[in-house]
Amino acid sequence: MDADPRTSHKISDADMTAAMKPVDVLMNQAVADRVFPGGVLHVSKKLSVRMFKSYGLADMSIGQKMTRSTVFDLASLTKPLATTPAVMNLIQAGKLELDDTLGRILPPFGKTDKALITIRQLLAHDSGLPDYRPYFETLRTVSPEKRQEKLRRFLLQEPLLHPPGQQTLYSDLGFMILQWVVESVARQRLDRFVTEKIFTPLGLKNIYFIDLAADRGKTEYAATESCPWRGMLLKGAVHDDNAFVMGGIAGHAGLFGTARDVYGLLATFQSVYQGRQKTPIFRPAMVRTFLNRPPGAERALGFDAPAATGASCGRFFSKKSVGHLGFTGTSFWMDLERSVIIILLTNRVHPSRDNIRIREFRPVLHDTVMKCIG
Repeated sequence: MDADPRTSHKISDADMTAAMKPVDVLMNQAVADRVFPGGVLHVSKKLSVRMFKSYGLADMSIGQKMTRSTVFDLASLTKPLATTPAVMNLIQAGKLELDDTLGRILPPFGKTDKALITIRQLLAHDSGLPDYRPYFETLRTVSPEKRQEKLRRFLLQEPLLHPPGQQTLYSDLGFMILQWVVESVARQRLDRFVTEKIFTPLGLKNIYFIDLAADRGKTEYAATESCPWRGMLLKGAVHDDNAFVMGGIAGHAGLFGTARDVYGLLATFQSVYQGRQKTPIFRPAMVRTFLNRPPGAERALGFDAPAATGASCGRFFSKKSVGHLGFTGTSFWMDLERSVIIILLTNRVHPSRDNIRIREFRPVLHDTVMKCIG
């Protein structure tokens, strides 16, 4: 068994090899061009860290510099880094199966058009559910203790756009339901379950949900948006509106973390997938089931995969790659064939979500990194 990949962080900003200089120039230029106020880039190949550097500002309002320890709102990275591992754990423990139906697991779905949707379809985003609904607009007028019940009623009543299994449509709603599944089967809230079963055993202390009803103390957070309806600059409070009204704990968003700990989890996935590391938390067969995209499928289970054209990971990631994007400006791509992991965490929505320059920047960055590391 190889050494623990999560400890391979000996490289410093000054140790960055000359080969990565074009990437460094590109990141500095992105800050200068206001693609994002700041960011952290983490690059590894064969579980050896090639670059780990911070750029720009974490909070423009106070001039707070970005550091490698800055904690980011990971947004939709919550799906592959929290909710999906929670489902993997329950399947591995024999408490859940990929082809279990909602009607069997959650009786309230039994008499709805969603009764035959499977866990596999929710993970693959081909359940037939809509992509997004602004539930927060109603939920914010409901007392906090009644919001979960109200949200679940919305999910039960939401009409399907397509029959399950017929069309792929990325869906926040599917992962809201997966949170309900996890919490029902595990009999524990999602944030507590994934921390107890995944993050803590892996020694990951800086990847977590922020319960808005609790106080996490002072931490280096990257600021996100100046939110009009909340009347505040969001910092250490989840950006996603639906997750916010649910107290910060949700299956589709709400996870916060550092680049180092995102890498810790992804490196574990990669090393277990390749048979380089053994851990009771994830068995190789389970990891391969989730990370190997089925023939003809658009996505892996819980993870995105490179699009045929215009992929955010650029041109050089192999077909055996998985990744995900987060609305706040976060992303990761992991090439399982070439053993490359690229993590880009930024606060591109600070101070406004109207800044979408990162869409053009991401593929250029990934292509440059892949050229530099060979």
